Amino acid sequence: MAVTMVRHRFSVDEYEQMIERGILTEDDRVELIRGEIIDKMSIGDEHAACVKRLNRLFSRMLGDRAVVSIQDPIRLADSAPEPDVALAKPRDDFYASGKPRAADVLLVIEVADTSLDADREVKRPLYAENGIAEYWIVNLGEACIEVHRQPRPDGTYQEVRTLRRGQTLDVAALPGCTLAVDQVV
Repeated sequence: MAVTMVRHRFSVDEYEQMIERGILTEDDRVELIRGEIIDKMSIGDEHAACVKRLNRLFSRMLGDRAVVSIQDPIRLADSAPEPDVALAKPRDDFYASGKPRAADVLLVIEVADTSLDADREVKRPLYAENGIAEYWIVNLGEACIEVHRQPRPDGTYQEVRTLRRGQTLDVAALPGCTLAVDQVV
């Protein structure tokens, strides 16, 4: 007799209701990806330090020009990923009335050490399909930043480049927001 595994898919609304009702808590290191509740990877010291550096750099540089979000959810069509860093358009309520949506997001950053394959193969197409204008992967293993811009509906980005130590990069939606790769990795 064959055993059939049944997967349960959830909408973003159902996922948020599970959080509101306490079925899922902050201790449940999970996120909703394409309708499935997925365990998040553990965060190592180097990864955590990089996220803290990015938080400090962006907070100092941007002031009120953007909301700096650290490992907070963004609401997409069938997902609620929690990127390491997201820059969102300023809003007086700091998104208390609802999570940022793709149109609110100026930049998403995933810091990758053990998660590099997932950040490229799962997160990159998810962000592109949902119209996230700019996506960076901070590749700690290779000390570089992969920059993805101009999303396409097929889950790819039209502009892709890799920047290394000694180079600088800017946030396309925020003129003057320029970082040296050396400041990040």
